[in-house]
Amino acid sequence: MAKTEWYLEYEIQINRPGLLGEISSLLGMLSINIVTINGVENGRRGMLLLADNTEQITRLKLILQTMETIIVTKIRKSKLRDRLAVRHGKYIHRDADDRKTVRFVRDELGILVDFMAELYKQDGHKLIGIRGMPRVGKTESIVAASVCANKKWLFVSSTLIKQTVRSQLIEGEYSSDNIFIIDGIVSKQRANERHWQLIREIMQLPAIKVVEHPDIFVQSTEYNIDDFDYIIELRSDENEEITYDVVESSQFSGGNGFFSVD
Repeated sequence: MAKTEWYLEYEIQINRPGLLGEISSLLGMLSINIVTINGVENGRRGMLLLADNTEQITRLKLILQTMETIIVTKIRKSKLRDRLAVRHGKYIHRDADDRKTVRFVRDELGILVDFMAELYKQDGHKLIGIRGMPRVGKTESIVAASVCANKKWLFVSSTLIKQTVRSQLIEGEYSSDNIFIIDGIVSKQRANERHWQLIREIMQLPAIKVVEHPDIFVQSTEYNIDDFDYIIELRSDENEEITYDVVESSQFSGGNGFFSVD
């Protein structure tokens, strides 16, 4: 029988020598394997565990509740956020009102790339939007995550080097293993009907699509924000406001040129 991965998080109440050893010994006696241990936010410790069955976790929980030195804050089957928290030592932050919106600042590009790479590894259709001001690292993070996930990326519209709009793909580019990158502002400002038809075709593929400036993208399409599986917000700092008037004017200034691909 395959083992199941669980996430255990606890807050230390009395930090004395040998505490981690005691918990590790307890897990060993219950035949629960430790995969990874790391400190996470607010002075808590997180563990990824492997257990044969739920009964082992139930017994563990009952025993841990009798310990005065720790308070168990989470014990559940592991989620992506849990695995990233143990890996990086901090949680990704979700919007309190919209749970599919996750927020990062530029200092957290490492965990952002890791988060996106894990999404890219999942099979099937997934629509991801990313908001942020110019030169904050949106496109670079999308590409870096593609490299981490060992996926090929394709710019359907972009301003990374030149303002690029594609109206067709070549043979082999329709693969569901590819990451399709769309810039909502470029598509809205520069695209023709052939480009929008290409986007409709791409949306039908069981593949990952990443849309920069999703709020602008939905203004020109039949899609809406509810169609997105995740919305990522990337800021230079926590207090930065994402303003689309500034984004749109900056996107088409600077003499980058325009490149159309047929």
